[in-house]
Amino acid sequence: MVVRVSEAVTVRPMRTGDIDESEALTGAAFHALDVATQPADWPLPVARSDARRQAWRRRCSHLLAHDARGCWVAEDDSGLVGVATSLRRETMWILSSFAVREGAQGQGVGSRLLEAALTHSEGCIRGMIDSSHDPRAVRRYHRAGFTIHPHMLVHGVVERSRIPIVEHVRDGSLGDLEMMNSVDRLVRDAAHLVDHEFLVHEHSLRVVDDTTGSGYVYVPPDGGAYLLAATNRRTASRLLWDALAATRANEQVTVDCLTGEQDWAVDVATEAGLAVYQRGYLALRFMKPPAPYIPSPHFL
Repeated sequence: MVVRVSEAVTVRPMRTGDIDESEALTGAAFHALDVATQPADWPLPVARSDARRQAWRRRCSHLLAHDARGCWVAEDDSGLVGVATSLRRETMWILSSFAVREGAQGQGVGSRLLEAALTHSEGCIRGMIDSSHDPRAVRRYHRAGFTIHPHMLVHGVVERSRIPIVEHVRDGSLGDLEMMNSVDRLVRDAAHLVDHEFLVHEHSLRVVDDTTGSGYVYVPPDGGAYLLAATNRRTASRLLWDALAATRANEQVTVDCLTGEQDWAVDVATEAGLAVYQRGYLALRFMKPPAPYIPSPHFL
């Protein structure tokens, strides 16, 4: 299917050959937004590193392999002007990445891209989007039927003297997939399925699975929590402490997408010496914010 936005711009399904240009477009768009909105007391935003660029391309290849119907681009004679990637797992639809090139915004490109990606949600009961604080994006998601929940991020240098001894957290593996999918269904009503098989190779996996509770956290190379789910707050707190402990000494860490329901995470973060900021929104359709849960920016 090809949708014409104007005489110059069309929306079409993404192809493998679009991945590199899509990465460049999203990287430039998100960097420009960060530069325009970064808090004054934070370091200046930096463009995606080569490692992050490669990670984006791997995620996009993963989505094209499993969710080709949810991945779309907008283009004109000069090349791509917009990108939207999405996925569906069981009864859940997720918008993974969404950007319009600077200079092409406000011309209907974003609306048409979102409409195209939403066709992949047909039959899904629920939906999730990690939204920036760009008013245009928030308005677009609200008009598409999503409720808007402000969320926080925590940021700073972990005060290592405050890290408690955390017991019964171990390295995870593909052998933990059944447990993790079970926790997903309990907390967010849908499992991550093949996304776990992808993420276990991208990040360190730490799990708890004993009589006190079950859960998991994916820890990026620089520490923090990329995705966390648990059956209770105590287990979630143990996992987050373990993830923060992986942060290198004197290096800054950020944990994002904390809705008000994740006060357990705010407790851990503030005890660890991190500062709390309000930034962005979690957009949800036909569901309440999952808890205890920290969604990933890309797989939610």
